Amino acid sequence: MKIALVQQPASQDRQANRQRGLQAIAKAVAEGAQVICFAELAFDPFYPQKRATLDTLNLAEPIPGPTTELFAAQAADLGVVLVLNLFERDGERTYDTSPVIDADGRLLGTTRMVHITDYPCFHEQDYYALGDHGAPVYETAFGRVGVAICYDRHYPEYMRALALAGAEVVFIPQAGAVDEWPEGLFEAELRVAAFQNGYFVALCNRVGPEPRLAFAGQSFICDPQGHVIAQAGQGTEEILCHDLDLEQVARSHARRLFLRDRRPELYADWLM
Repeated sequence: MKIALVQQPASQDRQANRQRGLQAIAKAVAEGAQVICFAELAFDPFYPQKRATLDTLNLAEPIPGPTTELFAAQAADLGVVLVLNLFERDGERTYDTSPVIDADGRLLGTTRMVHITDYPCFHEQDYYALGDHGAPVYETAFGRVGVAICYDRHYPEYMRALALAGAEVVFIPQAGAVDEWPEGLFEAELRVAAFQNGYFVALCNRVGPEPRLAFAGQSFICDPQGHVIAQAGQGTEEILCHDLDLEQVARSHARRLFLRDRRPELYADWLM
């Protein structure tokens, strides 16, 4: 499987951001990409850097809806799998949601962010209801794909659930700011998750300055042995493409040993 992580900034113009995304897909496919992931809220400003208002909440869109229909058409035309991230409206509730679109343009389903944080410049509890779709894994044309949206990556239970459901690659749409965490911590955290669960991890971060935050970029990919095998630059708009050997998943320590030797009958009480 060849994947691409689209590390791009977002302006106030949703239509222009969508067009930038469609152009990025065409470029990635020209480089051989089969599965393409975008960052968190890739086609919008990062709304949660400010407290929610009725005006910002009204910007949420349905899924299926205008963005998914536009990108599904290109997915079908180019034969590529897409992992998006949108501000979703479903009835009276709004969510941080990643639609997964297969290479024939079908919407395979949606992952909603499960854990919702709130602290300065990340006022996400103003915007998002708690995700209620669990931790789905999607059987795509090119492999089994899971999604952990930004904050969810900090929860080992969530990352393990994706492994137990058979994920070969876990994509992480993120909005990570410059100097938000100590240098190398994101990579260390996900190197461990990849090793413990026996899958590839591909984190796609936002990039560029916005009113209250500057997003770092530095998207990266880890293999099931816990090695960082590719990384994008800090502050750069770019498309990070890399080939993944999915046979490494079955050969990993986690798939041969760690998952086999689990004792889940003990964990339920411990984790309450």
